[in-house]
Amino acid sequence: MERVIGIISANYETNDLGCLTQERTIASLPYGGRYRLIDFPLSNMVNSGISTVGLITPYKYRSVIDHIGAGKEWQLDRKNGGLFILPGSLFGVTSSEARFMIRDLKHNLVYLKRSMADYVVLTASDVVYNMDYREILEQHIQSGADITMLYHEAVEDAPHDLGLELDGNRVTSFLHGIKIGQNIFRGCFVISRQLLMNIVSWYNAVDFMDIFEALEPELGKMDVRAYRFGGYIRTINNIRDYYIHSMDLLKDDVRKELFSHENPIMTKVQDSVPSKYLSGCSVRNSLIPAGCVIKGTVENSILFRDVEVGEGAVVKNSILMQHCIVEPGAVVENAILDRNNVIKTWTVVKGSPDDVFVMDKKTRKSKE
Repeated sequence: MERVIGIISANYETNDLGCLTQERTIASLPYGGRYRLIDFPLSNMVNSGISTVGLITPYKYRSVIDHIGAGKEWQLDRKNGGLFILPGSLFGVTSSEARFMIRDLKHNLVYLKRSMADYVVLTASDVVYNMDYREILEQHIQSGADITMLYHEAVEDAPHDLGLELDGNRVTSFLHGIKIGQNIFRGCFVISRQLLMNIVSWYNAVDFMDIFEALEPELGKMDVRAYRFGGYIRTINNIRDYYIHSMDLLKDDVRKELFSHENPIMTKVQDSVPSKYLSGCSVRNSLIPAGCVIKGTVENSILFRDVEVGEGAVVKNSILMQHCIVEPGAVVENAILDRNNVIKTWTVVKGSPDDVFVMDKKTRKSKE
């Protein structure tokens, strides 16, 4: 789509992901055994034919830049267009309603001014879904709307997210604190490039605000429409979200929808040897990528690369990130282990489905 450019906002944080985002941003949070959350909006952009993408980076940008590099895996390392790193300007924002800060857009106006595109697709970096943005763009153009916002019916309460009150597909007001079944904004909208630049100029005095916070009093004067996404789409705001929506990948229908051959989710290439499954091991309903060594039992779990599960060890209902080692006889259940953790022999690490145990990076857990 030559008439469209993209912007991915990664400059916001949450305190509700605990140690998982202590040294990384939400955008670089590992997901699904081999991906990062940023892979989804980046891949959606590219699969939609958008070849010019700006990424507004957070304060803790190292992990994001290390992952995406120059955008080679997404075919964005190109002479014309490609990936643009746009520095964030307002750090420490922890509200999920503050994904699109006016100040971030103002400090990167040159990205918009130098473009010849007619439209901009802006997305958040904490939403898991597979979508062709041409669908929402087509509705936006045909309707003549000022802004078109992506929404979906909430599958659970979302007290910190932005909701939409609709009259047909017209947004009449915003909701704050969403209940199951209400229309929840899913962090993606389409707007003309010129209008976006105008809004940044109009609200220069309140540039510390999110764009929709600033526009809320003016909704009656603007034509703001909504586009319903009917597929699987989830936002990662807290530990519970991360655990539940990761475990959704163990369902065939969810996995097939998110990782379709027609619109692949691309990620940084990691060269690893095939996983080894030794005699006596047992694996059931789990995602296990390359580089793992399985000698024990793994059930209903998601492992990342280079995880070792020792003889007699048991891993159930858990997420183990890269380079974790579960030594012989140890038990890990209802837990999330960040990278480079070691669970010593005969140690039990156990949470509950409603209160998942979370372990920070580089921890050695021994039997007490």
